Amino acid sequence: MKYLILDYLEATAARLPEKTAFTDVDSSVSFGELIRLSRAVGSALCRHVAPRTTVGFYMDKSIQTVAGFFGAVYAGCAYSQLNLRHPVVRIRAILDTLASPVIVTDRAHEEALRAMEVPGEILILEDLLQSEIDEAALLRVRRQMLDIDPLYVNFTSGSTGTPKGVIICHRNVCDFIPCFTEIFAITEQDVLANQAPFDFDVSVKDIYSGIFTGASVAIIPTAYFTQPTKLMDFLCDKRATVLVWAVSALCFITTMNALDYKTPETLRTIMFSGEVMPIKHLNKLKKYLPDAAYVNLYGPTEITCNCTYYIVDREFEVGENLPIGVPFPNERILLLDENDREVVPGGVGELCVSGTAVALGYFGDSERTKAAFVQNPLNKTHTEIIYRTGDLVRLTEAGELVYVSRKDFQIKHMGHRIELGEIETALSAVPGVERALCMYLHDKGKILAFTTGEADKAAITEKLHEALPAYMIPNIFMAVDEMPMTKNGKIDRNALMELYKNKKRGGRHG
Repeated sequence: MKYLILDYLEATAARLPEKTAFTDVDSSVSFGELIRLSRAVGSALCRHVAPRTTVGFYMDKSIQTVAGFFGAVYAGCAYSQLNLRHPVVRIRAILDTLASPVIVTDRAHEEALRAMEVPGEILILEDLLQSEIDEAALLRVRRQMLDIDPLYVNFTSGSTGTPKGVIICHRNVCDFIPCFTEIFAITEQDVLANQAPFDFDVSVKDIYSGIFTGASVAIIPTAYFTQPTKLMDFLCDKRATVLVWAVSALCFITTMNALDYKTPETLRTIMFSGEVMPIKHLNKLKKYLPDAAYVNLYGPTEITCNCTYYIVDREFEVGENLPIGVPFPNERILLLDENDREVVPGGVGELCVSGTAVALGYFGDSERTKAAFVQNPLNKTHTEIIYRTGDLVRLTEAGELVYVSRKDFQIKHMGHRIELGEIETALSAVPGVERALCMYLHDKGKILAFTTGEADKAAITEKLHEALPAYMIPNIFMAVDEMPMTKNGKIDRNALMELYKNKKRGGRHG
């Protein structure tokens, strides 16, 4: 019986020991060698951490990083990738939350990590990979592992200024990935070109689709997403067949006219998620790759990657919205109105998800877990936990689901789910900023920040770069003398938006 990720990894390695599992620009690893490296790392970690600890990884995505992840799993632990490009204060906040006794890094990033004075012992991946395999220790760990044990923790934006760690267990991935790979016919003949950073759950579909099916995963260097010719050369050289990318990454290709330089004609399936796909960019992709299948994926990290999919089966005009499709097998979609009643066709409701793919909750945060992972209000007979996404979705008369907006002030920007409250918290901490409020301009895909106080845009952005990742820095700043208030004593968002529109009509803004 296969109930752990390691069961699937070992089954694929036994079937295809010499097959390439992961490859990058100039190296590769077979499934058999990946097992050996992972077990070596796991043996070493067993001497440092107890099972069900979460181990932080501070390094670029690479073949060795994947071996490190599976090494943590062999030690009975979960892994959590730290983004090198995030500010020190955010990385420290995540490590404080994890409270892990160890952090794994490589020699290239050891000095930077030590300079942060992070809590926990720092272990070097190159040393772990050279460790002797301790079969007895690995067996002791394996015998007590359960499918509900955490597999990885991905951190998303938090409205209080503290990132939220979403806990995904073995069962979550073992339920979702077989459905995902079967629906889209991913096999050992495929090459998945990995775009997403390993701290972004889009990468989960790449890593585990390869592990489950024997497909090869080609890891694209992050730098190539500023170098369109190198990106196209990579896709062509690796003979990529499947892309599971963020919308923003695909839009980079079309915006930079990369397909004019070279078209990777081996691509058969292009899937996208993270935000709404602009039709003009989709149509441009289809112009160059007319025979490929295009799939709109929808779903937050909290339900293990995606809960619905829509295979694009007709032409769409600019200004139309792609449906988000139908649920994946073993996932139930509920659209609930403000009174927790199911909406009828033509209505709009909050999309909620039930099923095995629903995450375990937020790491060390029972209050936010209780608020988002709740009992299904339609089920009066037994426990059924649903995740409330906060996304408003319309059920069309034709029975299609179409994304409308956020229920609260969480947004999707550049492929990332962001709490505007976290940006406001960081803004309020900037010297010279008295009050701050953020809005999202959905039609422009830009974050708009209103501030009161003496600080100017240059000073604000300089400070924000110390506290927030680049994709969370507001695109537009507008200074106001004071925040307009509603009769209930809250900041009047409508009045602020009118101020912005009036200033826009009258001249330029920052």
